[in-house]
Order: sequence, then structure tokens, then C-alpha cells
Amino acid sequence: MSIDLPHLKSWIGREEVRVETLSSVPSNALAATLDREEDFYKEGDALPPLWHWLHFLPMAPMREVGPDGHPKRGGFLPPVPLERRMWAGSRLAFHKPLRIGEKIEKRSRILSVDHKSGRSGDLVFVCVEHVYSSGGSEAIHEEHDIVYRAAPAPGTPQPKGEPAPTDGQFTRAITPDPVLLFRYSALTFNSHRIHYDHPYVTEVEGYPGLIVHGPLIATLLLDNLRRAHPARAVKHFSFRALSPIFHIDPFTCCGDLDASGEATLWARKADGTLAMQASATLG
Repeated sequence: MSIDLPHLKSWIGREEVRVETLSSVPSNALAATLDREEDFYKEGDALPPLWHWLHFLPMAPMREVGPDGHPKRGGFLPPVPLERRMWAGSRLAFHKPLRIGEKIEKRSRILSVDHKSGRSGDLVFVCVEHVYSSGGSEAIHEEHDIVYRAAPAPGTPQPKGEPAPTDGQFTRAITPDPVLLFRYSALTFNSHRIHYDHPYVTEVEGYPGLIVHGPLIATLLLDNLRRAHPARAVKHFSFRALSPIFHIDPFTCCGDLDASGEATLWARKADGTLAMQASATLG
């Protein structure tokens, strides 16, 4: 497949602005989904870190949805012609909390578009900057990495992942069943069929099961840190997806925190594979 990189790079600098008054409904729904039964959110309460991903959702009409459930290529994001798209990672700085009931502006900008060729074929990397502001000042700064790749040939085995650390100061076991994946898809208005359509993901995409959302795993990692250290504020967070987790894969959220407030977080699959690596700074 030909990659017209100059055409894709013409998207660099493209901006999109969304404004939303934050409702309490998504936060209360996610609290129930994460079994945080003690949490009930109302106007004026601060959103926990990463829960802003429940807001400013693109809502493509059905006529603009592709066969995989994603919106068709083009628009704000460049029309990369590779079949598979993955949220590869993010880097976030939390300057002040977003609060329920506030009117928040999200300004997004395409920072870079890069092409690489490797043993697995063509890869296109798109980095998007998101700036969330309230009251005229920046609250959250995020850089979001998206990777596009061609679908592998039928029968291609899944690449073997690297081993995860076996210890951790705080851990939480997660069973990623289809109900959890459906709820998170609904909360984020994510209609990508790999997360809920078992015949599609196994017969068309060739995966062994439903794929657990990368941002859901990141949210669970940070939630595990917050459960262990509830009084500490998250100042920075970054994560990188390394190996997919399927709904048939129980996994464990693990973490360590040192005396300076630097946390190392990771998701370990039942076979010992490292699925996601993350870090956080606590205030």
C-alpha cells in the first residue's frame, strides 16, 4: 500500500476546538464501572485524573461510520490508509482540576505525522496535542500518540511480549469481561467493533478475543495508584501500550511509589507478559 506522506503531513497544524459543560453522569457511571461504590459526583466536584476522556466525544453520524465501527478516515485526523489504528500512549500534565458543572474548552492540534517501515510493514505515527482550559487558564496538557498499521496476513502469530516485573507494592486483579468493555465503549462513545463484536474481532480482524481499550487499562493503572495513595494529587502521567489484552486475559495492575513521589505502574497479563508500562508523579 502506498503511503502519501506529504499529503498526510499537510494535516500538521490542523486544529479543532470543542466546548462542553461537564455533566456528573459520566463520572458516576465510570465510578460504578470501576467498583468505586463510595464515590458519588455532583456539581463542583473535581474530575479524577483521566476521567476527562469521558467528555468532548466525537459523535459521527451513522452515515460517516466505516465497516470497523470507527468514523471514516479524514476530517480532523489525517486519512491514513492503513487498516488498524491503536492508541499507543499519552503524556499528560495536570495543572488544576476540571470540575463538574464548569464550561471547559478543549483545543486539539496535530503536532506530527511520521512514517516508518519495519519487519511488520508500514507504520504511521500521528501525535495530537490536547489542551483543556477552564476559566481562561490551562488545566490539562496532553500529547496523544496514535499508530496506524496494516492488518497482518491470516495466520500470523501474535508477537511475543516482554516479561513484566513480578513484584509491586500495590496490585489489583482485573477480569476484563465483555460487560466491562461494553460499559467503557458506551461511556466513551467508542463504536470500534474490536471491543464488543466477538465474531468481527475473531473472524475479520483475526484476534483471539475482544480487545481491552488502551485508555481503560491506563485508567485502571492510575485508579490502582489512587486507591493505594488516595490523599496524593496526580501531577503527571504517561503510558505506553506494549501488548494487547483480550477479554479472555485476566491481568493485574501493579505499581511502586518511591519517597520522591515518582510512581512506576504496569499491567501484567496472566502469562507474565508486560501489556502496558506507565509512570506518574504525585504531589
